[in-house]
Amino acid sequence: MSLTMLCCFKNCFEGTLFSATSVRREPINPIILDTSNVGHEVVIIKNGLRICGSGGALCTAPLVQSKSYFEVKLQQTGVWGIGLATRGCDINSAPGGGDSESWVLCHDGSIRHNAAELTRLTETPAEGDVLGVTYDHIELNFSLNGKPLEKPVSGIRGTVFPALFVDDGAILDLIVDNFIHPPPSGFERIMLEQSLL
Repeated sequence: MSLTMLCCFKNCFEGTLFSATSVRREPINPIILDTSNVGHEVVIIKNGLRICGSGGALCTAPLVQSKSYFEVKLQQTGVWGIGLATRGCDINSAPGGGDSESWVLCHDGSIRHNAAELTRLTETPAEGDVLGVTYDHIELNFSLNGKPLEKPVSGIRGTVFPALFVDDGAILDLIVDNFIHPPPSGFERIMLEQSLL
């Protein structure tokens, strides 16, 4: 081995070629859109926080705490649905709410469950709007740009997950922390089950 190679090799281990300081990286939030629970034609990007394509996706964590909150930003209009679903829902069909396992606010302002319209908003969400979702194991509620919509949904049963559905060019961004609008009093970001102990 030549002297030049030895010097180069030595420098590698002495830190001349590699910095001894480490770069601090923010931990990735474990609550994202679950790529193992998505429709066949769904695309998940932006570190698991953006959904596009056709179909639905559930989050990686169920809503187990007593009062949970998350937001969804409507990046691009189309056919979409936002709400809650069990793992038994039809994630290949947007906008959701077409079966007994999903409860969603849809692009047309309707809130749907089991293929029926439960209620309808007076104001339809538009591109750029932020929808807030609260769930306290009694009621599911929605807000639009921080304003409560006063259209509660009750009778939700089973272990439910945040659910987002898209089709016809819709793009949605899931927001699980650093909220755009503050959660209602007593509500918090989604927590993992082990962090509740």
